[in-house]
Amino acid sequence: MIPSGGPELTSWIVARARELGFAAVGVARLERSSREQVIREWVAAGRHGPMEWFREQLEARLDPCTMLPGARSVIVVADRYADGRPDRVDDGAAPRGRTARYARGRDYHRRMKKRLLKLHKALDEAFPGQGFRRCGDLEPVLEREHAERAGVVRIGKHTLGIAPGLGSWILLGELLTTLELEPTRSAAGLGADPCGACTACIEACPTQAITPWSVDASRCISTFTLEERGDGSAWLADSVGDWLFGCDLCQEVCPHNAPTVRSREAGIHPDFDGRGASHDLLTVLGWTEADRTEAFLAGTLKRVSLGMARRNAVHVAAAAIRERRGSEVGRRALAKKLRELAADPAQPDIVRAAAQRQVTGLNA
Repeated sequence: MIPSGGPELTSWIVARARELGFAAVGVARLERSSREQVIREWVAAGRHGPMEWFREQLEARLDPCTMLPGARSVIVVADRYADGRPDRVDDGAAPRGRTARYARGRDYHRRMKKRLLKLHKALDEAFPGQGFRRCGDLEPVLEREHAERAGVVRIGKHTLGIAPGLGSWILLGELLTTLELEPTRSAAGLGADPCGACTACIEACPTQAITPWSVDASRCISTFTLEERGDGSAWLADSVGDWLFGCDLCQEVCPHNAPTVRSREAGIHPDFDGRGASHDLLTVLGWTEADRTEAFLAGTLKRVSLGMARRNAVHVAAAAIRERRGSEVGRRALAKKLRELAADPAQPDIVRAAAQRQVTGLNA
């Protein structure tokens, strides 16, 4: 029997979400963003980079009732997708490019929403006439702000949500409702800001994209590899290191993400199986559209076009050659392939231009 309201209903929601496998859950009243002016200034300064969709959806994001007219509360859930253990890198193998941990394995959007649907249906049946709407990072909602207000996370200097015992290796989902729910504790109840004097994420970012509680997406490796559909900045392309799709550098150095007994006990949801952690660069450079489709079919990287994937591989391959990563035989094969791409007029402009510039740089 679902309680009719008050703290009892909130307690039931939290317990049911836990039963569904979510690592954290909280409830908050919907409010207009307290950071509205900061967000507007961020967009006006062009710090959203190639994410033009963010600018286009700005007003919708700032109005919490856009997705559900009359919405009064939000239920926030979190899935844990990694535990902080470092990737294994075999320096004797052919050079490979890494994928950010959240984008490995199967598409989390559908799987999180499928579990959230069970909570949605239960509440819908118990409260006929009330409205509900499931959301995730594909919808124009300020996820981290809702999560902070619900006490699920505190926001770190890298702008990511840090959940107690879980760190920032989390993905968020929301269930908006016209019900007026009793809130759980806010982030203020979690203690002081999670970072203190720590600046590890700021120092680790090779492109200086991070300043305290702000990220310039126009300088971000993750944004470049996943969102930039053109050539992008040469200096940014030369900074990708071994990141083929996304980037985890700011999370890898965060003290909250260091493996601990508590974090190991939290577990990773089985939806996140870690497949596709890296790709052979020579293979990606030779991908066809069919190869790209097969590689991304069940995952979250479908928005990365064939040209983008191969362009990224060009830059990561050049970095591997410069930094002498992987086997010597593998590096020679990559250098040969880059020369072929640079000289082939049949290649897409995005791939050929990247290869020409990198070959010129490697020969300098």
